[in-house]
Amino acid sequence: MSQHAVLSVGAKSWRSLPCLRTELRLDLTLDCGQTFRWRETDKGHWTGVMGGRVWTLTQTEDTLWYYTYSKQGGEEEVNGRKRRVGVKSHGPVKRTKGMVTVKEEEEPTEVLEPKVMTTEHDHKEEEVLKDYFQLNVNLADLYSQWGTADSHFKSIAKTFTGVRLLRQDPTECLFSFICTSNNHISRIQGMVERLCSTLGAPLCQLDGTPYHDFPALQALADSSVESCLRNLGFGYRARFLQQSARQIMDTHSLDWLNSLRSVPYLQVQDALRSLPGVGLKVADCVCLMSLDKAQAVPVDTHVWQIAQRDYRCTVGKGRKSLTDKVYRDIGDFFRQLWGPYAGWAQSVLFCSDLKKFQGLKEMAVKKEEVSEVKITNRKTDWSLTRLTKAFPTSVGEAACVTTADSGSLAKDLDSTYICVTEAASPCLSTRNDTEIKDLRRMVELKGEER
Repeated sequence: MSQHAVLSVGAKSWRSLPCLRTELRLDLTLDCGQTFRWRETDKGHWTGVMGGRVWTLTQTEDTLWYYTYSKQGGEEEVNGRKRRVGVKSHGPVKRTKGMVTVKEEEEPTEVLEPKVMTTEHDHKEEEVLKDYFQLNVNLADLYSQWGTADSHFKSIAKTFTGVRLLRQDPTECLFSFICTSNNHISRIQGMVERLCSTLGAPLCQLDGTPYHDFPALQALADSSVESCLRNLGFGYRARFLQQSARQIMDTHSLDWLNSLRSVPYLQVQDALRSLPGVGLKVADCVCLMSLDKAQAVPVDTHVWQIAQRDYRCTVGKGRKSLTDKVYRDIGDFFRQLWGPYAGWAQSVLFCSDLKKFQGLKEMAVKKEEVSEVKITNRKTDWSLTRLTKAFPTSVGEAACVTTADSGSLAKDLDSTYICVTEAASPCLSTRNDTEIKDLRRMVELKGEER
């Protein structure tokens, strides 16, 4: 049975391209409700379908790594013969050939380095990846612009860097978001997966999990689709899916959705709203996430609450539901604040407000509780020595505090910075050698001669 790939030493079949984590964080970007077909199949490894192929992605601080599987189940052509290479599995990898079971061996261990593109196939894969993640857009510059214009965004951005907008296939994006009406992310993921496994072409099977391509318009438009999807738990959305596909087939060409990328934003919004099951929010999601309309700001009650709570936005105040006017006014509010890439900025705030990512905020708060201690008195040799001995892990980051023999260091310093956590407070507050004013804020440690 073929298995999900895991990046490991000697993984020759993996490809890579330079990409800083600040420009793309896979865990945030692929699991924040933009797309519904990526799963974390191993720690830091995300597997999903893109461009009619199954991919596994992972990253280091400055590199994006990717592995693609063939329809035969993950074998790669190496030196003229097919074999499975560079994959660290969780158990023995076996392949049956006739009546003989052949155990595959991993490639010999070697230094893991980015693989240089050598074929046209490699180049095409890289272009697909760059297009999907829109890596031509400098995210760090955008974050800087938004942070300058918006202090709240700036505070959020410290924790939620690398949230990037995807450029998805318009057909997949449209029909996935028709499923989002009165729904939540985990349930939508299940529905989209059932849609693909029922109507999509099979691609491969990994660790017992089958992967399918997204259904073609022709398959979605078939008259039997509504009853089929109702049996799969789609409810009223089943009718919208089938009718929208049929309307596109009857009224437009197969390439109609892709052609909307070159049409002005508001015209595209109106065109999409003519389809069954597509309101303003779904239309804007499709505009933003697949049709190159970076100014589109999808607004639901969740985003409305963010506008009221964090921005004191009074648009629609007193109303219990979103009208078309309130929807557009909230979008205009954010477009005026963030500029032409307002939809990208909104996705960062949306991501930061998801329950699944609240742990990142808690970690950020704990990090802020680490106080910076300033030693300004040259006569603090005893205190500095004592801190170095008692808290080597806390002060290890300070270049000037690397040894218990701090006397020779302190005499050359006008000021020295070290980190002290709350756990250090009992020791630091003893005797009268030091004074901790507040470990949750900037703390000044004044040394005195013993």
